[in-house]
Amino acid sequence: MLNEEKEFKFKITIVGDPSVGKTTLVKKYTTGSFQKDYIATLGAQFSKYGEVIEGNQINLFIWDIAGQDVFETMRSKFYNGSSVAIIVFSHAPEEFTSFNRITKWFKELDEYCGNIPIALFGNKIDLINEKDLTLNEDIVNSDLNIGKYSKDHNFIGYFKTSALTGQGVIEAFQKIVRDLYFKVKN
Repeated sequence: MLNEEKEFKFKITIVGDPSVGKTTLVKKYTTGSFQKDYIATLGAQFSKYGEVIEGNQINLFIWDIAGQDVFETMRSKFYNGSSVAIIVFSHAPEEFTSFNRITKWFKELDEYCGNIPIALFGNKIDLINEKDLTLNEDIVNSDLNIGKYSKDHNFIGYFKTSALTGQGVIEAFQKIVRDLYFKVKN
């Protein structure tokens, strides 16, 4: 008897402050391209992407949720049915406030999604000296401090990414998708 292929569907919800690179991360993962010009997401953007794991089709429905406060009341509608969430912040020095708002996003996801797996992406890693994050624990967004924060909040992982260079993007998404797949396949 032959093993039949199965189809799996997962909704990935991506949140974070405006201009941290949520949309460009999705584009890098799904198309391999980078969009240089910033265009604000209005409400939400939806992407469908497929992968195959162990011969099984994995259909991903990726929801890129607008980060502007003006959309806060409508965001709750977009969270319904989320399998996993990704909180994105920027390592760019001029966007440091996005790091300070991780807790706000975490609380919003917890309120509207309940206990789903959450990953943390520190994007725009190409705009800083990465050695500063690994060697200097006095920096609030150092690897040590973010690692502790991630562990304290039971995040499924912290990933340093660059939508511009592609650093960490494919690997981060694939780890999340594989974790979801192996969790539900049986």
